[in-house]
Amino acid sequence: MHDLSYFRAHFDAIAGRLATRANPPNLDQFRELDARRRSAISQAEELKRRRNEESAQIAQLKRGGADTSEQQKQVRALGDQIAACDEQVKALDEEFRELLAGVPNIPHESVPAGRDSEDNLEVRRVGQPRQFDFEPKAHWDLGSALRILDLERAAKITGARFALYWGMGARLERALINFMLDVHTRHHGYTEVLPPFMVNSQSLFGTGNLPKFKEDLFKCEGHDLWLIPTAEVPVTNIYRDETIDGDALPVKLCAYTPCFRSEAGSYGRDVRGIIRQHQFQKVELVKFTRPEESYDELDKLTADAEDILVRLGLPFRTVVLCTGDMGFSSAKTYDIEVWLPGQNGYKEISSCSNFEAFQARRAGIRFKGGKKSDYAHTLNGSGLAVGRTWVAIVENYQQADGSVLVPEALRPYLGTDVIRGR
Repeated sequence: MHDLSYFRAHFDAIAGRLATRANPPNLDQFRELDARRRSAISQAEELKRRRNEESAQIAQLKRGGADTSEQQKQVRALGDQIAACDEQVKALDEEFRELLAGVPNIPHESVPAGRDSEDNLEVRRVGQPRQFDFEPKAHWDLGSALRILDLERAAKITGARFALYWGMGARLERALINFMLDVHTRHHGYTEVLPPFMVNSQSLFGTGNLPKFKEDLFKCEGHDLWLIPTAEVPVTNIYRDETIDGDALPVKLCAYTPCFRSEAGSYGRDVRGIIRQHQFQKVELVKFTRPEESYDELDKLTADAEDILVRLGLPFRTVVLCTGDMGFSSAKTYDIEVWLPGQNGYKEISSCSNFEAFQARRAGIRFKGGKKSDYAHTLNGSGLAVGRTWVAIVENYQQADGSVLVPEALRPYLGTDVIRGR
């Protein structure tokens, strides 16, 4: 959510920056509303001027002993008109706020302008893709041959875009969750939380998922409960309508949760395997920071997510998203993309974003430093998407005989150095 006064005062500059986003919002209605509001304010000010003048005349007439009942009646009528104008301004402000709820965040000045993912800028590349001396397979073929991934039975149980893991496949998923949580809590200074996996509508509004992205969510019929699309939603809302002690910032939290997404509009993309699922596991990183520290903290959060891939020996690159490829609530986003031999390309495994005060204003998250309070800045990023990390390990560490080597950092969690299936 934008600050109403700031949005109104800097309307043209904001409109210009928002125009660089994909599907930019139509701000004509804001201009029309603002014109009506200015007109109502101007009318109220003119009526108040007249009321003051006529009140002064009444006082002078009274001192001369004249009957002022008719003039007083006119002044009262002016007061009623002023009250009506004030109510109109109040109603227009509320309408303005409702419209603002559907306006995306303003891209930070450092975000490159662009139309889509083709205009994203690579900022670094770590590790080199492995050169195989055999034809590498995709994870859906490897998983099926090793009998650790069963997409057919998952489709029978539930439907398309769900997965069933067997044996070492299930253990690998669980090992990755524990490994990621341990690294982030023991080495990166995050506090682990285990939030609810369902949230109410107010929580989704606070993070910017509602009302605009309702079609991307799963709702529990008959209840104000939604399955979470990411742990970002419940973890960010831990501090909804609260004021954090400024001395405690930055607050750094991490959480494992399953995630549920309808993937509306994504059909035809990544239809094979487990790249794009309706249900998947993720370890999420969330920060609450002071405004002046939030971009330094974004760089640190991105490095924390990258460190998981470094420890697992997986090649990746990091890109900064252009204005046309950013999420609704984000002011700046880095995507971390891991190399997948089975797809012969890089695939996003984490998005690390700074939302500045956009979410905090919607959710009422403040911090207090000294005598005054202000909205905190919120950040989050996947640390990492577990299923896509599973895919990256299986594809990058596959061997000619069909087995999969286990990265050294993961061996204490999995209890073996090779996956041979069952």
